[in-house]
Amino acid sequence: MRLDTLGVDESVSILFPPEILVEELAGLPVTTTVVNGSHGLDDCQAVVTFDYWDACDDLGWVHSIQSGVDQFPFDRMRAADVALTNSTGIHGDAIGETVAGYALAFSRRLHEHVANQGEATWSPPEWDDAWTVRGERACVVGLGTLGRGVVDRLTGLGVEITGVRRTPTPEPGVDEVYTPSELRDAVSNARFVVAAVPLTDDTRGLLDADVLAAMREDAYLINVARGAVVDQPALVSALEDGEIAGAALDVFETEPLPDSSPLWGMDEVIVSPHCAGFTHRYHKHVGSIVAENVERLQVGNDLINRVV
Repeated sequence: MRLDTLGVDESVSILFPPEILVEELAGLPVTTTVVNGSHGLDDCQAVVTFDYWDACDDLGWVHSIQSGVDQFPFDRMRAADVALTNSTGIHGDAIGETVAGYALAFSRRLHEHVANQGEATWSPPEWDDAWTVRGERACVVGLGTLGRGVVDRLTGLGVEITGVRRTPTPEPGVDEVYTPSELRDAVSNARFVVAAVPLTDDTRGLLDADVLAAMREDAYLINVARGAVVDQPALVSALEDGEIAGAALDVFETEPLPDSSPLWGMDEVIVSPHCAGFTHRYHKHVGSIVAENVERLQVGNDLINRVV
């Protein structure tokens, strides 16, 4: 495809100002400009975006600033011959550190101390409430880029790792790899169960009531994947009934999480606003993928991170 003008859609502002990505890409042999949805795309052949607009049907290439692309209309894009690439591969460090933070918050009771600070309450934990993560086990469901970042951070803290992915091939740092059909066995001996899979037809509702019931009563669920990977009503029931100890949730079935959700008021639940992958260098990471693909288009090579 011919590429003269690349748009950066204002929807990327959910993660960074579009202007700083334009500045990051200033050295490319194409014109890079900020666009607003369908406004400004007429002069573009490609766009970097968070959302998909009707006008994207007329482009040759769309790049998603996320790794998850479940919001993009694959069939429609194929019919319109629009290539879709994503930002997979850039989130491992941020996601891994966030998951480690959740695990340490629960074990060292840091979430309780933060809540107590807001009430000006001096309340040390009971002698047997706090614990250390060294020697505990985490089951990481999904061993792609996100899961790899989680494995690297948790093994550095002395956590033993079990993994789950479609093919049970060995993975460095992972003691045993299960397939999704063995998920209940995989989670049964873990203190932390970490969801790090993309949302697909196969992973929607993957962590359901049966899987939650298979978890230990002192186990914590951590979801940095997509909200729909977890059966949220089943999770609420498991938490209310004490079937699991707690959860750290960065993603939800409905976002923002509705005010009426009981998850807000649960002491052993950490709610964060879909920000586990945030970093001040996010635009640079996205820019490196975009720049590589612009150069590939110039010489007729295949795009990297192509989804459609």
